[in-house]
Amino acid sequence: MPQLAFAQSFWDGYDMLEKPVRAGVRKAMGKFQALSAAELNADKGLHLESVNNARDPRMRTIRITDFWRGVVLAPDDGSDVFLLVNVLPHDDAYTWAAKRLYSANSATRALEVRDAVALDELTPLYETAARNAPELLFADVSDGTLRTLGIDDQVLRAARSLADKAQLDAFATLLPEDQLEVLHYLAEGFGPEDVYRDVVAVRRPADAPGEPVEDLATVIANTPARIRLVTSPDELAEMLEKPFDAWRVFLHPSQRRVAYRTSYGGPVQVTGGPGTGKTVAALHRVKHLLSRREDSRVLLTTYTNALAAGLRQMLGLLLDEDEELLRRVDVTTVDAYANGVVRAKSGTVPRPVGDREQRQLWEKAVKQLDLPFTAQFLAQEYRHVVLGQDLRDLGSYLGASRRGRGTGLGHARRREVWSGVERFEQLLRDRGETTHPRMCIRAAELLSGDPAPYAHVVVDEAQDLHPSQWRVLRAAVSPGPDDLFVTGDPHQRIYDSRVSLGSLGIVTVGRSFRLRVNYRSTEEILSWSARLLTPVTIGALEGEGTDSLAGYRSLLHGRRPRVQEYATRQEETEGLVDHVRALLDEGLAPHEIGVCARFNLSLDAAEKKLTGAGIPVLRVKGQTAQKTEGVRLATMHAMKGLEFRAVSVLGVDEGAVPFAREITPREVDPLQHEADVLRERCLLFVACTRARETLSVTWNGAPSPFLVGTV
Repeated sequence: MPQLAFAQSFWDGYDMLEKPVRAGVRKAMGKFQALSAAELNADKGLHLESVNNARDPRMRTIRITDFWRGVVLAPDDGSDVFLLVNVLPHDDAYTWAAKRLYSANSATRALEVRDAVALDELTPLYETAARNAPELLFADVSDGTLRTLGIDDQVLRAARSLADKAQLDAFATLLPEDQLEVLHYLAEGFGPEDVYRDVVAVRRPADAPGEPVEDLATVIANTPARIRLVTSPDELAEMLEKPFDAWRVFLHPSQRRVAYRTSYGGPVQVTGGPGTGKTVAALHRVKHLLSRREDSRVLLTTYTNALAAGLRQMLGLLLDEDEELLRRVDVTTVDAYANGVVRAKSGTVPRPVGDREQRQLWEKAVKQLDLPFTAQFLAQEYRHVVLGQDLRDLGSYLGASRRGRGTGLGHARRREVWSGVERFEQLLRDRGETTHPRMCIRAAELLSGDPAPYAHVVVDEAQDLHPSQWRVLRAAVSPGPDDLFVTGDPHQRIYDSRVSLGSLGIVTVGRSFRLRVNYRSTEEILSWSARLLTPVTIGALEGEGTDSLAGYRSLLHGRRPRVQEYATRQEETEGLVDHVRALLDEGLAPHEIGVCARFNLSLDAAEKKLTGAGIPVLRVKGQTAQKTEGVRLATMHAMKGLEFRAVSVLGVDEGAVPFAREITPREVDPLQHEADVLRERCLLFVACTRARETLSVTWNGAPSPFLVGTV
């Protein structure tokens, strides 16, 4: 009985097909699964046809509809596994199939594909130009080393013609994925040993034979990151019904190496840019930890309620809604967990106040005491120094380090600050309220005297956690092997939290991993968004040193971001309607389109225009049901943890991004000013990297200064 496998290249285009074509795919694939090998070869309605003049003689096409064909890689070695690699209009399918060549990578043993015809045509042109180049890109790497890393003869010839990274990018859509990633790593300055470890070794099956094999079934089995074998009609129907869900919790080899290591000697840190699969790695780590002991409990936690709801949904998908396993995992925010601890162990119900109420209380304290500080300055001093270091009295504050604060304070000034702190906390007590960080500090105290409630704690989006939140997490699990598994990205830090994990008993030295391949956004979106952060330095997740996007890239390609200026806000929202309508005409569903802005006011105007044009919309506040139809509208902050096929970012204007009111004046505190501007820059970066295929960035009037160098 023939078996059917699906390549990632098929899924990349499947969602963009019109509904009748998707229905044709489902019908054809169902028929394929029902046929025997003899019936398939006898052409029982699928019209399995060879491709004339194909570079790969195994290429076939099958009928999807009258005008669409599926491109299939057929076995010629006696095996019975067929691979669906693309669905295209009739003539395009034959042209596409004729140019592609599939082969087994000599190092990873995985199946890979190249545009062999275009490579043969392009390489001689670059070889001619290379004769006059002062230096070639891979001059310092020997042929033997490149072959050890899986570079074959055709790609080696192309690589030897390249003078710089821009030329390598010109070859990107033509080269086999594993070989392209090897070349990108080398071009970024990584040594061959690092490249072998991070690209080759993690993708090569442990039981791979010494010599490459060409048996198609074996090579397909060696390629789980890009190919999924379907074994039953029910599985086929489920995958084609919700193809995105089928890959949401799929683990790529570099992630698997981290998530399924048997055990770690202590806390683990996993970093990486947007779309590198940190969250997926965290979820699989939970699955692995649950398998270690039948009675262990795991806390899976993050920063916001929306992110926690997303984790809960994805964990259910990964664990096949196994109620017994899910009962052993608590999925919640750190603040919600701390609130529950305080309720359970003290008998009191904490009432934490929000940012707006805190600002009002600080303004009241400043006015009552006639303090020579702004309410904003005192609130930041309280958050970063007092709560950050859990300072309880004036003496402790007088001797405390204020690293990261740009305004010097002598003892007299510190006493004035402390009087403001005491008045602020008294105002809170008078109202029977507290702050979220203070609640976390109290929860950590209550946990410290009892056995830790969890065997393992897994943290996602760790970059936005405050030191007080880390204290309660540290108290929730006993120090030791596999205690904390932490994922995050400093480039996505959208709340001003400064943390030294080592000072809090969370030491990850020797247990830190970086994920560098984006599996969500196209390279065009990724490279444009990364330029937003080019002018700045990003501090590392653990609080010491810096972090970098070097080597961070996508293997997907698509259209360049649309960057558009408008004269007025009205013209900008009208342009949004036209853009969204064009996306819908291309076949995107409304819920696959996200629209975001810095302020709800901008979203109100967008919502009015879109609904007036007959386009359904849905405001995202917390976790929104995925099945509900409508274009998603969200603030930039609410976009965290979401992703869409297309994203439009509105109102990227001067004065709005960065938002002037959120920026500490430079003359008040130059370091805090820089931190505030960086936070706003990261917020725009986060918003733009929610896009998988299409990104639009617009403004009216003067553009944001963050767009300098990107337009």
